[in-house]
Amino acid sequence: MIELAGKSALITGGSRGIGAATAVLFARAGANVAITYTRHRKDAEQVMRRVEAYGKNAIAIQGHVAKENHVQRSVDATIAALGKLDILVNNAGIWTYGAIGRMDRKVWDETIDINLTGAFLMCNAVVPHMRNRKYGRIVNVSSTAGQRGEAYHSHYAAAKGGVIAFTKSLAAELASENILVNCVAPGWVETDMSAGVLRDRKYKETVRRTIPRGILATAEEIAGPILFLASDLAANIVGEVLNVNGGSVLCG
Repeated sequence: MIELAGKSALITGGSRGIGAATAVLFARAGANVAITYTRHRKDAEQVMRRVEAYGKNAIAIQGHVAKENHVQRSVDATIAALGKLDILVNNAGIWTYGAIGRMDRKVWDETIDINLTGAFLMCNAVVPHMRNRKYGRIVNVSSTAGQRGEAYHSHYAAAKGGVIAFTKSLAAELASENILVNCVAPGWVETDMSAGVLRDRKYKETVRRTIPRGILATAEEIAGPILFLASDLAANIVGEVLNVNGGSVLCG
């Protein structure tokens, strides 16, 4: 079992999906956990209860990752409640439709703000604390869309491609200070974010056939690699993009 005993983690977008699964898995591994959420308070409270069931401290903070004052409040609240902040998981994200030539600027801006700027703001707020303690682990959640592009979701792909470049840049900048930055790039995952399109059984089957493993991932199957990268077992991994996609994109 990977151990995170004595560690404190902040996971953005932690009320549902990959974020929730990661929060629970971190608690199982021994970490105290803070999560951020925007709207789903009941889901966030349920995640807190699941974390506390493992005897760990939990805090849920409402806020928007693209608003600088919300981000700083989240970081300050985490440190106040858990005593320190060892691990940051930038997971918060949205996935919306946007055909080029018809995409509203607001749709583009919202996706870039949440999926890319949010990761920047969180890192910008967290790194000074990690520097002072000479320890930190940051795991950013990207996507196969950021590696190969995605038709009708160019705004999403651009943001997630940016997350990959951002990860590699920070990794080179911070590794000498014992702050390790890595990234996971999931493919299709059965979460609330993808539930709408996957209700179409024909479309879901089409998607499934593009995956060599033949299975859409669960949130827990993404949380496991995140846990690994946040652990000391990954102490010599720097700037890596770990593909977790069932073989749908073979670029690692």
